[in-house]
Amino acid sequence: MTDHDLIARIDSARTLLAEAAHDYGQAALASSMGAEDMVLLDLIKRDRLPITVFTINTGRLPEQTLDLITRADARYRIGIEVVTPDAEAVAQFDANNGSDGIFKSVETRKACCALRKVEPLKRALAGKGSWITGLRRTQSAARADIPEKKWDADHGLYKFNPLAAWQSKDIWSYIREREVPCNALHEEGYASIGCAPCTRALKLGEDERAGRWWWETSSARECGLHITQDNTAR
Repeated sequence: MTDHDLIARIDSARTLLAEAAHDYGQAALASSMGAEDMVLLDLIKRDRLPITVFTINTGRLPEQTLDLITRADARYRIGIEVVTPDAEAVAQFDANNGSDGIFKSVETRKACCALRKVEPLKRALAGKGSWITGLRRTQSAARADIPEKKWDADHGLYKFNPLAAWQSKDIWSYIREREVPCNALHEEGYASIGCAPCTRALKLGEDERAGRWWWETSSARECGLHITQDNTAR
C-alpha cells in the first residue's frame, strides 16, 4: 500500500465521521480504547467534530486500559464518558456463577458480556442519532463484510464503521505519524483488548480477534455489542 492509498482512506474516514456528526443528530464514538478507536478519537479532535465519546468500564478492564483512558482524556480534552454496568446485576451474577463463571460455558460468558457491556451500551446510545465504532473487515472472518454505514435496527440509529476498509498496518502508520497514545498491551502482542480475564496476546499466525475468549470456538468470539438479534454481524 502506498501513502496515497492511506491518505485516501483517511479522507474517506473523515467524510464518514463528518456525516455522522452533522446529519443524524447527536453522534457518539463507542470506544474500547483499542488502537482503532484511538485513531478515530484523533480524527474527531483533528476536525473538531461535535461527537461525544464514551467507553464502558466493565469492572474487569486491564490496568493498562484504565491508564489509557486517563492519558487520552489529558491529550484530547474531549471529556470521555465512562459508562459502567449495573452493580447489583453484576454482583448477583458473580454470586450465582463465581467471579470466573465465564469459563463454565459460552452461554455463561455471553451472559456476563450482556451485563457488563451490552446493557451499558444500550444506555449510552439512548437518544443518540448515530454511533461510531472502530470495526475493520480484516479483524476476523466474522467481520469480513461489515459496511462503512448501516441502519442499526436493534438500537434505532445509524452505525458508522469509518475504518472498515483499513488494514492493521494503516492503523499503526497513522498512530506513528500522529503520535497517537495507545494501550501499552499492544506492545506485548495484544491486538484486540477487552476484559483482563478474557484477553491474551496473539500467537504466530492468529487473526486479530483470536486473543479474545481464546478457550471458545472461533465462531463464538463476540460479546454481543456487534451482533444483531438474528445473530449476524451488525
